[in-house]
Amino acid sequence: MSQPTFETLLYDVEDGIATITLNRPERMNAFTARMMKDLIEVFDVTDADDAVKAVIITGAGRAFCAGADLGAGGATFDRTSPQALEREEGKVGDIYRDGGGRVTLR
Repeated sequence: MSQPTFETLLYDVEDGIATITLNRPERMNAFTARMMKDLIEVFDVTDADDAVKAVIITGAGRAFCAGADLGAGGATFDRTSPQALEREEGKVGDIYRDGGGRVTLR
């Protein structure tokens, strides 16, 4: 079975262990909306694969994750921007969750 590919992650399964590597080392693996979507998708992949018995999450380069990617400056937390609307597209229950919350609940 071929391994899925992701824009911001590396994914490998060996001996029942899935290794997910945050792969934005040039930004110290800072969290983006794309990374949120990739993480939710890769968790769907691990859940569907009966061969996966454990999951390890790590980071490429010198940092695991520097937190939110603040490259957009002051617009990073503008809840009316197109980027914010993309992050907020889904509800969890009756509550809109931010990207980190959606990944955590997943």
